[in-house]
Amino acid sequence: MTDAEDRKPQSDEARNAFVPPSGLAATADNESSTTSEFALPDGLAVPKPGQESETTSEFALPDGLDVAPPPQHEPEGSAFSTPRTYSARQATFTPPAGVPLVRLTKDVPWQDRMRTMLRMPVTERPAPEPVQRHDDSGPAVPRVLDLSLRIGELLLAGGEGAEDVEAAMFAVCRSYGLDRCEPNVTFTLLAVSYQPSLVDDPVTASRTVRRRSPDYTRLAAVYQLVDDLSDDETQVSLEEAYRRLAEMRRNRHPYPGWALTLASGLLAGSASVLVGGGLLVFVAAAAGAMLGDRLAWLCAGRGLPEFYQFTVAATPPAAIGVALTLAHADVRASAVITGGLFALLPGRALVAGVQDGLTGFYITASARLLEVLYFFVGIVIGVLTVLYFGVQLGANLVPDAALGGSDPQPVLQIAASLGLSLAFAVLLQQERSTVLMVTLNGGVAWVVYGAMHNTGDISPVASTAVAAGVVGLFGQLLARYRFASALPYTTAAIGPLLPGSATYFGLLGIAQNEVNRGLTSLTKAVALAMAIAIGVNLGSEISRLFLRIGSAEKRRAAKRTRGF
Repeated sequence: MTDAEDRKPQSDEARNAFVPPSGLAATADNESSTTSEFALPDGLAVPKPGQESETTSEFALPDGLDVAPPPQHEPEGSAFSTPRTYSARQATFTPPAGVPLVRLTKDVPWQDRMRTMLRMPVTERPAPEPVQRHDDSGPAVPRVLDLSLRIGELLLAGGEGAEDVEAAMFAVCRSYGLDRCEPNVTFTLLAVSYQPSLVDDPVTASRTVRRRSPDYTRLAAVYQLVDDLSDDETQVSLEEAYRRLAEMRRNRHPYPGWALTLASGLLAGSASVLVGGGLLVFVAAAAGAMLGDRLAWLCAGRGLPEFYQFTVAATPPAAIGVALTLAHADVRASAVITGGLFALLPGRALVAGVQDGLTGFYITASARLLEVLYFFVGIVIGVLTVLYFGVQLGANLVPDAALGGSDPQPVLQIAASLGLSLAFAVLLQQERSTVLMVTLNGGVAWVVYGAMHNTGDISPVASTAVAAGVVGLFGQLLARYRFASALPYTTAAIGPLLPGSATYFGLLGIAQNEVNRGLTSLTKAVALAMAIAIGVNLGSEISRLFLRIGSAEKRRAAKRTRGF
């Protein structure tokens, strides 16, 4: 048998599998013309290949499906264009009342203009006017974002509210032509994002705030810088802005350390007189507060957290009050301890935390209020430890002792409130030009509180809320008059309203194993603190909404719905 016979198929099925289909010619005479199951069946016409490959995919339109070409006048569609299937009779894209017109005049403070635009969607914000603060190639986007972050860091570290920090960051970006910016502020993190257009990649930068120091002089300088940047008539380049910002960081505090220690003593002494103490009580409370301040500075130099600093600073006033009681001195130990507590209560952080919550920044508000809670717990531990040992030693501390005396002395108490506000302003490192105004604002607050509570027999919570509202109203008016922050005019003025006596009686009740009475007093202290914070914020809002002095047409709310 030959080789050809060996390769010959032995069955009809095998022989038919190797027969080429009709209509297909072999490519070469000497090559095999075998095929496979992928071969074209008989009767199927094969189009002639062209110059290019005609491969397609599952997204190609099938043959026989007619698609109408788009009209010539229709532009290229995008996410913001109206679909072709809609008509004017089917849908309406304009609200029934029309689109609200937002007027942003240039003679209003930049805070109001920036807040108004931040509440608007990006597509509805008015385009910024062209500025000549950069070369023809456009603004240096990374440097502008870095400048806005550095300014926001100084404001947030100084105790400014999250809404005002966002407004300042947005004002800096907009002043250099970056209108599509979105700042984001939390308790410790600042971020800003800029998107040039819908097709370009966004640029995002962030910065972390690690240290906080209340320096209202630096805060006022930062506000002045932002005001100059927002003014079209003032040409401030990036280099000039960086130079002024570096000077703010290098500048020393306006008051030395010994002045701060004396201010803490004056604050505690004035607070003790405010609750009915005499000259000896004033001296004892001032000595305890100054000793606590020095111990807190020592702990800070050792690197201890602020929680332990507050705990250590609260022990000397309480110890002096207990020692005077054990010595059977004719003084009010409760007034001494209450005066020391006034110098430690974190009123600034409390007002800022409640303000952030009322304006919609709930994460930052929660963090600030948690910080206040930690500070308060530190004060409680320090005072409660001293009171416990004093009770064990036989100190006659009476929780029912009435502060203020049976016959209030209005003139002496007004003088004490003025001294307390003055000392608080020095502790906050305020500008010397603002100290007089904030001192008078604190005196007015105490006059309102005394007239309502002592004369009108109104509840202390309501009296405190109204007095704090007056402080916020006057502070906002003064801030608008000077185009500055309202914090220097309000924070120190609420000092006479802080709940020092309610806090002391609550701690004393717990130390004497009268938990119910102690918790009742502490609850009253919390209610007074919330009344102060809400009253200050409400007074500020009243000045914006009703007085219309230097305000924009309307500031949009944080939410357009009511919880749904």
